[in-house]
Amino acid sequence: MHYRSLGKTGIAVSRLCFGALTIGPLQANLPVAEGAAVIRKALERGVNFIDTAEYYRTYPYIRRALEGFTGEVVICSKCYAYTRKGMQQSLERALKELNREYIDIFMLHEQESALTIKGHWEAYEYLLEAKEKGLVRAAGLSTHHVACVQAAVAIPEIEIIHPLINHAGIGIADGTREEMLAAIKAAAAAGKGIYAMKALGGGHLLNKPEEAFNFVLSIPEITAVAVGMSTVDEVKYNTLLFSGEEVPAALKSTVRRRTRHLHIEEYCRGCGCCVERCGVGALSIKEGRAVVDEERCVFCGYCGAVCPDFCIKVI
Repeated sequence: MHYRSLGKTGIAVSRLCFGALTIGPLQANLPVAEGAAVIRKALERGVNFIDTAEYYRTYPYIRRALEGFTGEVVICSKCYAYTRKGMQQSLERALKELNREYIDIFMLHEQESALTIKGHWEAYEYLLEAKEKGLVRAAGLSTHHVACVQAAVAIPEIEIIHPLINHAGIGIADGTREEMLAAIKAAAAAGKGIYAMKALGGGHLLNKPEEAFNFVLSIPEITAVAVGMSTVDEVKYNTLLFSGEEVPAALKSTVRRRTRHLHIEEYCRGCGCCVERCGVGALSIKEGRAVVDEERCVFCGYCGAVCPDFCIKVI
């Protein structure tokens, strides 16, 4: 496994970051022991970087995976808090549920522009205070928006950016692939640490994963890539690929057979909560129930978290 430093933070991370969203309730919904075993396999194969969020509800998986593990592990979490109190509660929850004395990286989740950053600045100021107290090592934000990356360039307190980028530009909310690449380049030049998300376009690019990963890994400004994994086979495949080793044909075949869909139960009553939550405009209400445009969907599963009837899930 290869390792690089995230911007000016001095935090060294593996090029492959374990994206914990996929093992949890919003997606695969694995039993905690099973999901923890998948994370543990990644750690044993050299991955030292885990991406999670309060919204994902995967802290118990990570805590279980770390039990008895002696290596250094970098954890990044995120939340939607916009007040000082809300951020304090989120950070304290993460520390308690992960059984950690500090969180390596804590972020504002899903920011869109300079305006949303401003609206969450009270919460971000608390993170800066927490950093002074040793509760956080670095702070930053995650985003699907070019405008947000551009805005973060001019804010010195933002140390790390977690943007969406893939070779097809799938999921970029407000611009093109080239515009996002230019924003990433400017952010890195300003000293920001960059680690990417959605290299596989939420699953749309699974038919050519090597091409998709090689594109993102070839971007010099990107330190690491968060990849969702929910099986040991996926861990083996990705760790081999990111280490520059040959992936056996049988393993390639096994991993590529996995496809993803957003499943909406027949009993959906069309309340529209999922439509409001979707950040990429993939959901709509037709004939009294939610329907998905799978060409636009990035299979994040965030819509399922707001469904009052629990009728949406990524499968």
